[in-house]
Amino acid sequence: MSDATPGERIGLPCPACSPDIETVHEVLKPGGHVTVRCTECDHVHKEALPDDTTLQRDVVVSQDGESFKAQVDVPEGEQLAVGEEFLLETEEAVVSARITSLETDEGRTEEAPVEDVGTIWSRAVGNVAVNVTMHPKDGRHDETESFKLQVPGDYEFTVGETEEFGDEEFTVEGIHVRDDATGYEHEKLDFDGDMVFAKDINRLYVRDESSTAWSAW
Repeated sequence: MSDATPGERIGLPCPACSPDIETVHEVLKPGGHVTVRCTECDHVHKEALPDDTTLQRDVVVSQDGESFKAQVDVPEGEQLAVGEEFLLETEEAVVSARITSLETDEGRTEEAPVEDVGTIWSRAVGNVAVNVTMHPKDGRHDETESFKLQVPGDYEFTVGETEEFGDEEFTVEGIHVRDDATGYEHEKLDFDGDMVFAKDINRLYVRDESSTAWSAW
């Protein structure tokens, strides 16, 4: 990467807003230590970009029920694992994705060196569709409505808090966490204060706070 050119976009951790996960950076000035600007928070910093030998791998990205294929360059010797996130640059956009499975000659696995991986299966996590199951405010659970919310992947949902999205107003009562999510103690969280990022949610269970006109459904 040491031959990066001005205006080029690359994935790097940002010391200001995202020290653990790569964000999209714009190269401002090339050199041994390139000057880059984080497109998330505009923080400008210098980074050494060593020459890495990379291996090109096929990647399948699922998003909102559909999927597309692309290719990604991965540093030689890299250990890949389910749950890891990476930036995928396509002609249309830069996509933030999370690994959901790794395909090798031996079949699907959750962890493998890049040399053994043929295809990386993933899902987009920059913007996600969250599945929501809502019951009426009177406490009845035998009548429910299901719908999807389109939100940024890093949007926080917290048990016990009330959210408003357009005409929908609801209180979060429980959150079912995805299998590929990490950092959560349980698969189902239902204590006040439990927080889950939208990209980690399999389903959100909520109580309607906007209307009682359930008989019309």
